[in-house]
Amino acid sequence: MRLDRSELSKAVQTALSLGAVAAVGVAGTAFAQNTTTTTQNNQQQPQTLQTIVVTGSHIRRVDLETSNPVTVVTSQQIQASGKLTLGDIVQELPGIAGNATNPNVNNGGGTGASTISLRGLGSSRTLILVDGKRVLNNDINAIPAELVERVEVLKDGASSVYGSDAIGGVVNFILKHNYQGADFGFNYGISDRDDAERKGYHFTFGQTTDKGSIIAGLDYNKFEGVVAGNRDYSKCAVSLTGGAVVGTPCVSGDGSGGSLASLSGYLYPLNGKFPGSTPYFAACGGGALTTDPTAAGGGGIPAGFRCFNGSTDHYNYQAVNLVNTPQERTNAYFLADYNLTDNVSAYLDVFVNRTHSSSQVAPTPMELYGSLTMEPGQPYNPFPFALGGGGPTSNPNGYLVCGTDGALPAPNCLGGDFLLRLGGVGDRISSYTTETDQILTGLKGNVGNTGWQWNVDLNYGHVTTRWNNIGYMNFGALQASGDVNADCATNGVDGCLNPFTVNTDPAMTAIMSKYLASPFFNSLNVQRTVSAGVNGPLFSLPAGEMQLAVGADYSKLYSNFTVDPLADNTKGCGMPSSSCSTPLTGGYNYKEVYAELFVPILKDLPFVNALNVTLGDRYSKYSLAGSTNNYKIGVEWRPIDDLMLRGTVASVFRAPTIPDLFKGAAISFDPYTNPCQPGDENPGSGHDVFCSHGGGVAVNGTQIQAVWSGAASAGTSLSPEYGKSFDFGAVYSPHFVPGLTLQADLWRVYLRNNIIQPFGSTEAGICYATNDPNNPACSSIKATGGGTGTIISIGAPVTNLGNLWTRGVDVEGDYRVPQVGWLPGQFSVRAQATYISQFDNEVTPGIAGDVVRNIAGKYDKQYGMFPRVRGLVALNWQDGPWQAYYQLRYIGKYSVGSGKPDQASSCDEAITGVVCSFGAWTQSNVSLGYTIQPINTTLQLGVDNLFDKQPPIMYQNNTLNGNTDVNTFDTIGRFYWMNVDVKF
Repeated sequence: MRLDRSELSKAVQTALSLGAVAAVGVAGTAFAQNTTTTTQNNQQQPQTLQTIVVTGSHIRRVDLETSNPVTVVTSQQIQASGKLTLGDIVQELPGIAGNATNPNVNNGGGTGASTISLRGLGSSRTLILVDGKRVLNNDINAIPAELVERVEVLKDGASSVYGSDAIGGVVNFILKHNYQGADFGFNYGISDRDDAERKGYHFTFGQTTDKGSIIAGLDYNKFEGVVAGNRDYSKCAVSLTGGAVVGTPCVSGDGSGGSLASLSGYLYPLNGKFPGSTPYFAACGGGALTTDPTAAGGGGIPAGFRCFNGSTDHYNYQAVNLVNTPQERTNAYFLADYNLTDNVSAYLDVFVNRTHSSSQVAPTPMELYGSLTMEPGQPYNPFPFALGGGGPTSNPNGYLVCGTDGALPAPNCLGGDFLLRLGGVGDRISSYTTETDQILTGLKGNVGNTGWQWNVDLNYGHVTTRWNNIGYMNFGALQASGDVNADCATNGVDGCLNPFTVNTDPAMTAIMSKYLASPFFNSLNVQRTVSAGVNGPLFSLPAGEMQLAVGADYSKLYSNFTVDPLADNTKGCGMPSSSCSTPLTGGYNYKEVYAELFVPILKDLPFVNALNVTLGDRYSKYSLAGSTNNYKIGVEWRPIDDLMLRGTVASVFRAPTIPDLFKGAAISFDPYTNPCQPGDENPGSGHDVFCSHGGGVAVNGTQIQAVWSGAASAGTSLSPEYGKSFDFGAVYSPHFVPGLTLQADLWRVYLRNNIIQPFGSTEAGICYATNDPNNPACSSIKATGGGTGTIISIGAPVTNLGNLWTRGVDVEGDYRVPQVGWLPGQFSVRAQATYISQFDNEVTPGIAGDVVRNIAGKYDKQYGMFPRVRGLVALNWQDGPWQAYYQLRYIGKYSVGSGKPDQASSCDEAITGVVCSFGAWTQSNVSLGYTIQPINTTLQLGVDNLFDKQPPIMYQNNTLNGNTDVNTFDTIGRFYWMNVDVKF
């Protein structure tokens, strides 16, 4: 949606009456700067139109309303929003969908990063650029907001222009250059619940002369974390189970919803009850348990210790989680251009970012069966057999077997498990420090007066992330210490551990605290790119000049991931699997060449005001993933001056990343349903390769232990994923309604050979269907009994698997209301929306039992949020020094779960096929500003989420954080902010 034909020129933007209150997220088609001169008669005469390059092309054009559907967010819009980070602005655009991360994500997040998922295709399929150059860190919060002149969002495939990743589109942050003067800003905000405090400041200065320009500055911002217990929608772990909502109301500690592992600790019975006849326990009806006085050790369980009561004894872990993670970041930047000669200039851009952030979850849960083994005779083991992982045989649910009829076959069996939340050792915290350094330098120039330009660039970046996990138990070290062994009184390091009183007896808590682990991890990623290109006119045609751009790139990437020995899987990690990892080192390189040709076909004919075609092609060769060739065809047709019809067809691809290839092994316990039927284990059944392993039964029953890893780490190979992108649209600017622009685009993307991290159940299904012992899904199976018994684990490396289709419509409108005497000031209204008609993912094409997941109009824990409609509307006003805006963000209705059996998706964790429907959600933001012109100072006051709209409760069994989709909805509530900006 355009503002004017000079939008990309800062000077012309300043002249527009919109001023500094353009709304956040307003879309615009970019236009070239039109330079004019004034004659002695004060009449403006046009001079040569300046040409620039807009995202989606290497061709320099004058008329930049092209075949590329580009949305623009200007620096005025960024300032008017009051936001301190770019993620808070760009993630509101309607073209965003899915589950891209942001600082609201606590469980599985905590890095403070915001990424972009255009079309819902994932952040790995959205390319991030700064001044048209790749950046290594896709966290757009690491880009200083006040340095951005505009953000160009290309919602179309652009692999022929930029290479890998540009599938859903491209987000290009164009920085300010030719800056003169200085600017200081301070921002402060706080929620009306007196939390979520944020503050930030920036200082920028610059100088521009005829020899070049320089700009430098600092940017700092800090955000306070918000505990989930401080918000009504997130304070309880609320689940939908068996048609009933459990978890409300909840109290601090135990409740009716949450985790089985509580601060008090409970014996959790098998199949809902303990065996009726047992020498160790009385019948378990919610009353006290009695121990057998003849049991070895006798009396480890304290008096009054009772069975687990499902209506009162769950632990509400939500109360200590976060719905906004704390973060603190500092940016420093330096940009310089210097004219070496009339035709050659050099440039240097340096960016430094330091981000500190953290996540927080409830204390470590301890399950004796999965964590420790207490030997018979240990003073606090009341049973004459090992309690925990070393006990008798286990059933598929991981508990000790007590006979199929509930009777004890022998006096050596416990009919349940012991679960405990280690509250005495504190919450689990992951603390992150991310350091990003990016250097862009090179030479550029003109080839005389021919109109040709050239460039040679060097792009270097490295990102280091260090983090440590605090409050995690090293159960392996505790087991090895002997404190849970029978001879712990004499040979134990700290004494004898009584797990039943670990949260009530200070001596027991002290023992556990000695085995707390705080492992450190370090990730280093380095990228080096050398680029060269030329562009200019070839020759003139009757309709204009044919333009050509050609170039070549060479990139080399390296990654090194180090793991604390305490958490190293290769050295026998003794902590919970979520804290364990494997070291990683790897790298690859790729070479690319590209060409782009602009051909003006017709001009100034009846019903053909202009007809242009753009052709592009790029060849890419990867050292570890083969080669690929991708093209683009773009058409622009103006039947009349007011209307442009446009269309593009482009092939797209994404190459494997270093984590895709070299990610170290990690354990994941994935949901699992045994596909084997009676007789499938027999040779000749067509499924015997998989089902011969204990009939397809996994050790963990309803879960299968998967070994996630990169492809190269597992000895397999990867190739790029590929597909096509289509866009057909129209831009209408009627001359009889000045200031009005309307746009609409039909778009479609499909992908093949997707690069995915499969679940263990997916690999099990592949082995079951292919029945090929040489297939990696089959050959990686580990089982008991020398490989023929129950399945222990299955390899699940990153692989090429699956197809994806999505399509929809984008609409945008911009109207700048003409000024009239009875209407004070200048008004403008802008609106944009995206409708998703299809989003289908086929995970295992060609494999028996393959299912196409239908995601459009739904929220899914794996894929994220895909409402049919998203929208953004803004009303702007300016009158002299006064400025104001109102913004409405709209998330359309959606559902959770599916009534179709093949979708295997339910909103209820206990009943299949349940669908929960949720209505539309809106958020209103307002601000008022005043410019004190004599001192060049602008004051702003604003309220985000004016009506304190709370996120919908979508149930914890469907989400990962806070009972809702924190990737999409505002988690803070009503928020007040102020901003002071002074220019010198």
